[in-house]
Amino acid sequence: MEYRILGNTGLRVSVIGLGCEGFLNKSPQEADGMFALALEHGVNCMDLYSPNPELHRMVGRNIATCRESFVLQGHLCTKWEDNQYGVTRDLTEVKTCFETMMENLATHYLDIGMIHYVDSMDTWNTVKDNGILDYARELKAAGRIRTIGISSHNPIVALEAIKAGIEVLMFSVNPCYDLLPGDEDCETLFRPDSYLEQLTNLDPVRAELYETCQRMGVGITVMKAFGGGDLLSADSPAGVALTPVQCIHYALTRPAVCSVLSGVHSREQLQSSLDYITATEKERDYAAVFATFPRISWQGHCMYCGHCAPCPVGIEVANVTKLLNLCKAQGQVPETVREHYKALSAHASDCLSCGQCETRCPFGVDIGKNIRQAEETFGY
Repeated sequence: MEYRILGNTGLRVSVIGLGCEGFLNKSPQEADGMFALALEHGVNCMDLYSPNPELHRMVGRNIATCRESFVLQGHLCTKWEDNQYGVTRDLTEVKTCFETMMENLATHYLDIGMIHYVDSMDTWNTVKDNGILDYARELKAAGRIRTIGISSHNPIVALEAIKAGIEVLMFSVNPCYDLLPGDEDCETLFRPDSYLEQLTNLDPVRAELYETCQRMGVGITVMKAFGGGDLLSADSPAGVALTPVQCIHYALTRPAVCSVLSGVHSREQLQSSLDYITATEKERDYAAVFATFPRISWQGHCMYCGHCAPCPVGIEVANVTKLLNLCKAQGQVPETVREHYKALSAHASDCLSCGQCETRCPFGVDIGKNIRQAEETFGY
């Protein structure tokens, strides 16, 4: 298993994590078997958006012997009523539901207290103004949650939240959703008519969100990496089927992303996500497939795919471009970005201007221009 540190939290998470929806309505034997397979392969994190008490008891039972090394992302503002999942912004209900969750999980703390489903500015203002955010801060001060996060599908709202001090973002990341502008109705991401017209390049607000998270040390955990399974079908919005490994690799190459929480529904589906760890570079490669999408184009936009490698002098072109974009997003060179650039084994000033990288780029990026800008920006 590969692991990453979740932003500035200090939490070490596996790049493949578990979503919870696939464990719902399973027999105890089926759920325990899936969990055992995940633990056997080094998975150490899980999202628990669902308030289902049976799910919580199953998770608590399975991680009882490894609780200190397992990262639980539990949600505030979800409730279980009449055997149904629901969302609440009533502070009294939020507190009651949190205590019930902790009791069913048989734990005294959550690693990530995720404020659930904040997709509109009105919802974010409610969270700030009616005591929910203050309650999360109280729980953190008391040691009952270690970090505070929000889940969102809207990059506009997510940017506001992280600027207000949110430490972890759960966000929907995949190569189709990333093309669409922010919308308070997350159903827009799922509707086929959102993809009927020609779409070009990453939405600039989404790019700003990822780069701001990277700069501020806000770790991203990913939901909807497969678009609810839509991207794995030839009927996907892209018009071409992707593999689970390609979807996971796309998400993990976005700035600030640390873990993809796979919402698998069977041992076979879970294994297809775990296969990412042993996948070859060719199996992980998404760029060649992206270049064939009939209605979607990333022409001229660096996708950090790594096709530009190898550089004859060892410049990590994708990483240099990613660090350059972080500086562009902030309008200056943050000290942390400067230190990451300094640590690279080769720098923009080492470039021979041979042009080999540009001949390999599937998206026609002006890499030479980026390298020259990086040398000017960092001074070498």
